[in-house]
Amino acid sequence: MNYAKTRPEELILRDLLARDRTVLANERTLLAYIRTAFGFAAGGVTLIKLFAEEPLSMWMGVLLLIVGLVVVVIGSIRFWVVAARMNLILQEPPSAQDASSSSEVPSSRQ
Repeated sequence: MNYAKTRPEELILRDLLARDRTVLANERTLLAYIRTAFGFAAGGVTLIKLFAEEPLSMWMGVLLLIVGLVVVVIGSIRFWVVAARMNLILQEPPSAQDASSSSEVPSSRQ
C-alpha cells in the first residue's frame, strides 16, 4: 500500500499494525547499532588495557573506540531520519472524538 497517497482515516487495522511494526523495527535497528558500537568499544578498551606497551595494539584500540563512536553516530542519524520520514508519511489519524468535538457548537439551552 502506498501510504503517501492514502489519507490516515482510510487505514485499516492491518495497516495500523504494520506501522507499529515499522516503528518497533526502527527502534530495534538503533539498538543493534548501539550493541555493535559497545562491542567495538569493548574491544578497543581491551586492546588498550591489555597491550598498553605495544604501540600497534594501542593504535588498534584507539581505532576501535573511534569506530564504535562513528557507529553510534551513524545509527542515531539513521534512526532520526527514518523516524522523521515515517512521521511525514504516517500521520496519526485524528480520533473520532476530536473531530466531532471540533464541529459541535455548544448550545445555550439546558
